[in-house]
Amino acid sequence: MIWLIIIGMALVTVIPRIIPAYIVDWIQFPGWANKGLKAIPYAALGALIFPGILTVIPEKPYIGLIAGGVAIVLAWLKIHVILVVLSAIITVFLLTI
Repeated sequence: MIWLIIIGMALVTVIPRIIPAYIVDWIQFPGWANKGLKAIPYAALGALIFPGILTVIPEKPYIGLIAGGVAIVLAWLKIHVILVVLSAIITVFLLTI
């Protein structure tokens, strides 16, 4: 019985992930839909990162906002991603000394 449950849960997890991969190849989306679909990763990344920025130091959320601002500016200037992350970390460190 346990094996049936495990196989069932695997199918329920795998099927919704596989079907869109095959359907997307057959469907031609309009330009506005492609533009919107390309923005999803950035929106999801922002939703994951922003709460962390506000809770770097819970009693001083402005420190995380400043470090996030530094990271945004450096990323906008097309600095390498590792340097952007290190600069944000160093900014938090310097503001907490």
